[in-house]
Amino acid sequence: MRVPKHIGIIPDGNMLWDINNNLQKELYYKQEINSVIELFKLCQEEGIEELTFYVDNLDNSKHPYIEKESFTKAYIDAIMLLTKEDCEILVVGYSDIHSFPSSLLPFTKERKKFGKGGIKVNFLIHYSWIWDLNFRKEFCPLGKHINPRLKSREISNIDLIIRWGGLRRLSGFLPVQSTYADFYAIDDMWLDFKKQHLYDALNWYAKQDSNLEY
Repeated sequence: MRVPKHIGIIPDGNMLWDINNNLQKELYYKQEINSVIELFKLCQEEGIEELTFYVDNLDNSKHPYIEKESFTKAYIDAIMLLTKEDCEILVVGYSDIHSFPSSLLPFTKERKKFGKGGIKVNFLIHYSWIWDLNFRKEFCPLGKHINPRLKSREISNIDLIIRWGGLRRLSGFLPVQSTYADFYAIDDMWLDFKKQHLYDALNWYAKQDSNLEY
């Protein structure tokens, strides 16, 4: 079966979760971590070589602070749990601002190998496609004068993008690496992740046109 080497994950639909009280916030936090770890282990079993989570879009200010806080904390703890697995972790994002998690700074300098290594796991945190492509501000609206040295250059081309939450758009997700990626949308929310979501996406991907080379 045709299997993607690199899967991009857009974990959307979280705004629909009501986290206004502590009990719900704790449930939100635990489920976020569980979804990340379960998907990682499934991809590991399926022989996926690279996995990229689109955690935080710096250009999006619509999410309430309480959601961002819980969401970011969950991903920090998920990354720390992954350091106990066989994997290689890289964090990519605009780390020069005070809101960037200081505990993740070491992961932005170079890819860190844990255990026996193996599957590469990337996290986009405080990420912006404008920052990634290194636009000169005065030319940004016209899309000119791009620095060819991508900030995300350590991340390979993506074969399959899976987005939860029902939307059918990239939302600025790694525009260069996503150029020829197949896109699979799931109507369920990310926090309702089920392993069948991944299997359905892989089965769908296997049936797509594989003649396009990049």
